[in-house]
Amino acid sequence: MNAQELPKLVVPGDLLGTAEEYVPGRGTYEYNGQVYAALLGHPRVDEQARLVTVDALHAIPHLAEGEAVYARVDEIKSAMLVVTVLRSAATERIVPGFPEGTIHISKAKDSYVEDLSREFAVGDLVKAEVIQGYPVVKLSTQGPSFGVVAARCSDCHSPMTSREGGLVCPRCGRKEHRKVSEDFGSLVLAPPGEPALDPAPPTA
Repeated sequence: MNAQELPKLVVPGDLLGTAEEYVPGRGTYEYNGQVYAALLGHPRVDEQARLVTVDALHAIPHLAEGEAVYARVDEIKSAMLVVTVLRSAATERIVPGFPEGTIHISKAKDSYVEDLSREFAVGDLVKAEVIQGYPVVKLSTQGPSFGVVAARCSDCHSPMTSREGGLVCPRCGRKEHRKVSEDFGSLVLAPPGEPALDPAPPTA
């Protein structure tokens, strides 16, 4: 079967050709010298490399290097933050599956960080840059536009407001430090258990 004879759409198990004709690539598999589709999608052939692949019809998009995303801090370890990636900052597109990501202590800010718990708190909403999107998600909050964009008071759990580079709780007056993004206050934290984000209401 040559490239012109391949159907526009294949389902798992469809024959794409022989191993003598094609090298099996992404979305395909070889069995007994035959190359088959491994998923629903569109077959594609690289004539020069004789490589056959299948582009998934409903592929889960991978996070691109350099893309800005919003993520929620779930756990603070000695050398990294564990976060849930919620959506793209540029397109507002929800990231399917809400993948887990990490922010290494060396990527938290431009200057030295001794203790991540002095810069972030569990539940904080951060804006971060993707430095690796696959196979695992690695993020960075270095730079003035990245860091915490929404946070709650650790005492009364009210939303914090920014003041002179720090945070203050308008309800109980508690002051806290964070690695704050210049976009702090642009979004509000969703209720517990809900991953969605909402724009901050306009101030009077």
